[in-house]
Order: sequence, then C-alpha cells, then structure tokens
Amino acid sequence: MQVESKAKLAPLTTLRLGGPAARLVVARDAEELVAAVTGSAEPVLLLAGGSNVVVSDAGFAGTVVLVRSAGVRAQRRGELVEVTAEAGHSWDDLVAYAVAEDLSGLECLSGIPGSVGATPIQNVGAYGQEVSDTIRSVTVLDRHTGEVRSMAAGECGFGYRHSAFRGTDRYAVLDVTYALRPGRSSGGLRYGELSRVLGVEPDGSAPLGDVREAVLALRRGKGMVIDEHDLDTRSVGSFFTNPVLDPDQWAELRRRLDEDPPQWPEPGGRTKTSAAWLIERAGFAKGYGRDGVAISSKHTLALTHRGGGSTSALLALAREIRDGVLARFGVELVNEPILVGEKL
Repeated sequence: MQVESKAKLAPLTTLRLGGPAARLVVARDAEELVAAVTGSAEPVLLLAGGSNVVVSDAGFAGTVVLVRSAGVRAQRRGELVEVTAEAGHSWDDLVAYAVAEDLSGLECLSGIPGSVGATPIQNVGAYGQEVSDTIRSVTVLDRHTGEVRSMAAGECGFGYRHSAFRGTDRYAVLDVTYALRPGRSSGGLRYGELSRVLGVEPDGSAPLGDVREAVLALRRGKGMVIDEHDLDTRSVGSFFTNPVLDPDQWAELRRRLDEDPPQWPEPGGRTKTSAAWLIERAGFAKGYGRDGVAISSKHTLALTHRGGGSTSALLALAREIRDGVLARFGVELVNEPILVGEKL
C-alpha cells in the first residue's frame, strides 16, 4: 500500500479546506482497505470522494485511509438485477452505468459527488429517491469484532440522511449492493420540480436518460455538480438537513410566521420543512459571507469556499446561520456533512 506522512487533506475534499493527516494510506481494493483499517494503532479516518466531510484546520492526528477501490458487477435475481459496486467507485459513474444498462432506481441521484461507500452512511437522497429505496445489502468490516460481513438493508437503520453507520467508527464499508429494476423508464417521479421539467404528471415516469439529463441540469443550476471553474461547487452540497418537526414544534413555527412554510408529511405525525426557506427568511441571502467563505450564489443550503478561507471561518458562518434561524423561528438546524475534529 502507498503510504505518505503529513499528507495534505484539503486537495482531497470538495471544499478544498482542512489541515494535514499524520499519515495517509491509499487502499486500492477491499483487501487493502481491511488491512489498512485493522493494521493501524492510530485513530483512522476513511476518505474517498471528500464531498461530505469538513476537516479541521488542524487536520487529523492519525491515519487517513484513502479509499480507491473500484469495480462493478451485476447479477440477475428474479425480476431485479443486483448491482454491487466497490466502496471507492465513483457514485455518478455507477448511476451512469445503471442508466446505460437500462436499470432503474438510481437515475434521480445523478450528479451527486463522492463514492459508493458513502451513500449508505448518509442514506443519500435527492429528487425523490434515496439509496435506501434500492440497497439490498452492505458489506462491512466490523472493527469491533474484526469480521467482514454482509448487512441486509433492514439492519442498516436507514432514516432521513441517517443510518447505523453514521456517527460511529465501528464499520468500514467495503461494497454496496443495489437491487435495480430492468427497464428503460424510471419509476414514479416523486419530486414536483423534476416532474415539471420533464413534462410528466406527479408519480409518472420518463425515459431513464431523460431523467438523468434533467437532474444534472437542475443540479448544475444550483451549483451542485462539481466544476473546477465554478466556486459555487466548492462545497459539501447541502450543509444543513431539512428539519423534521413534531406537532408541537410545527405549531410553534407556524405561530411565528405570517405565511405557510413548505411542508411534507412524515411518519408519526411529523412534518418536514425547508431549511433553505427558513435560512432566507432569517435574513441570510445567497452570496452572504466573509473571510473567504459564503453562501452559494445559486443555492442557499450550500456554504462555499471562495478562496483564502479556512474551516474555522466556514463553521463560524454555519453557526451564525444556525443561531439566526433558531432565534427567529425556534428551529435548530443540523449539519449534514461529517465534521472531523470540529463541532458545530
């Protein structure tokens, strides 16, 4: 395995922020990944696409394992096709593969940066799809027992931007298997904006290629497709999750407003609302910022590094926004990316 001391981490993240790692190990397949994780006496951080992580300016005082495994294999299982991809495989490359092979279930997740192995951790979702809709199993190294095992979807604790893998270093994801449906058309489209762009009724379907291109166009318009020439894409995507409120919290939010906020029903009588909507109405406009960091000029939920900034400046901006929304609406925003060596 390739090993490097005092390696720079900022170039390995989409924010281009963060201090060095004490040691960097490159794992090019699952076997090397298991060896790197189990063979380190230091704290270990797994890093692949770096698109959902905010690294402290002090860096990481341990071993960073750079996951560079890749590869896809497919097998027919009854009416579905099980597609297994290695943890370090590019996520968007996998989506493109599925669309090209006429396999539906991932097309609305086009353009999301990062790796396959990160998708179950966050239960990645966009435009009406989540990976938990299609994940059949996740192969992991259980670092508590040293065992490599397959976890069925029901064991993964999937929720909104959450899973059994988030907030713990117990598991290292080695590969993920998705159960996809053969066919040239998508499943029912559940996101209104996407349906309108495609000219179909809600819950209608469209050709997979058309859905992918529409999603990519929507994401580009919001600065959510990585482009080295566009500073609005130097981010971790949405910095805050959409709040999910219980009935009392929802009633309190509505009491503080003179208009109805966006709302989507959730199980248990809860209601999801829009973090971007709350941020804008708390007085934080697109482009707001200082010290080399700012809210994206295209999307209120993205905090961007404009150049010459720092992780501490980015998190100061995030705290200002969080505290402003809390004071105005009584709703506390929660960060979506993983913070390394920092707390919000």
